[in-house]
Amino acid sequence: MNDFLRRALFLPPQGTAIAADVDRLHYFVIITTFIVSTMIGLSAFYFFWRYRRRRVGQLTPRVEPGVIFEVSCIAVPLLFFLLWAFIGYRDYVRMVTPPKDAMDVYVMAKKWMWKFSYPDGANSISVLRVPAQRPVRLLMTSRDVIHSFYVPDFRIKQDVLPGRYTETWFEAVAPGRYQILCAEYCGVGHSTMWGEIIAMPPDEYDAWMAAEKRGLATRRDVGLDDASLPSGDMVTQGRALSGSLGCMKCHSLDGSPHIGPSWLDLYGRTERLTDGKFVTVDESYITESMMDPRAKIVVGYAPVMPTFQGRASPPETAALIEFIRSLRSEAPGAEISAPPDEGSRFGLPALRRTPMTALPPPPPAGAR
Repeated sequence: MNDFLRRALFLPPQGTAIAADVDRLHYFVIITTFIVSTMIGLSAFYFFWRYRRRRVGQLTPRVEPGVIFEVSCIAVPLLFFLLWAFIGYRDYVRMVTPPKDAMDVYVMAKKWMWKFSYPDGANSISVLRVPAQRPVRLLMTSRDVIHSFYVPDFRIKQDVLPGRYTETWFEAVAPGRYQILCAEYCGVGHSTMWGEIIAMPPDEYDAWMAAEKRGLATRRDVGLDDASLPSGDMVTQGRALSGSLGCMKCHSLDGSPHIGPSWLDLYGRTERLTDGKFVTVDESYITESMMDPRAKIVVGYAPVMPTFQGRASPPETAALIEFIRSLRSEAPGAEISAPPDEGSRFGLPALRRTPMTALPPPPPAGAR
């Protein structure tokens, strides 16, 4: 029945498990509306015939609906809409909550192409290779205008915005090739902004990734704006960029206090802001803090960070994020963190803040 309805409604194949759930809700809504529309149409024709005027001067009988009838006309459609909202919200939560073991891939949209970068260092243009039956999280940003990442077979569509990261995820149920489209008009080349997801058997994907890593040191994408990025994987690139962009003037890597927060164990931490709200340090927050540093100020720090809007490209931002994510105190070979503060005795996270008056003044402009 599922395959019959999918073909009858001209829907593409279901490439993920969530696609089948989305289609089932679609079938439910479509079938219900078809039945109700048919009933309304047939009722209209019946009333046209039943209450037609038979002679001049004949009046139509006055019909007084009962309370039960009126309540039913309101309650029945309302119950259907509430049921659809419940099912849709449940599926929506699943679609926006990637599994914790999902593999990350960075996506950069640009007129008129998709670029994919793996944290291990491999990258490609317009072709995304992923292992089948393994969740994949896409961290997406735009180089220029608003785009929209749309995979019809997966039933996923997510806007891709300049200056910030959005995310979506999928898990291909079987090996195959799936088309990527841009679903947001982005200029004269919008219709040619195609791409392809190639879902591979896990062992073939692992072999392909190993081959990509072996050739990473000498391979360069021809014609890319970010061809000047340091060689190596994204963590290595991020480490080099943190020095060339001057990040270490205000941040530390070992947990010691500085003008800005230490990057050690920063990713995934919950911070309290000066307006009383809390924020989780993730890709979106780090990107926003780089492009608009005064949008969210963490308690204990002064708003002295300069903006990197126009200075750091999306690939460079992604590399810095991967470098920050890699700085974990529990990781082998990681830097030793500073001693926790008094709050740790009560099970609270160690904030390791230093009053701004005790911090050294920032170096003069141009100083190394």
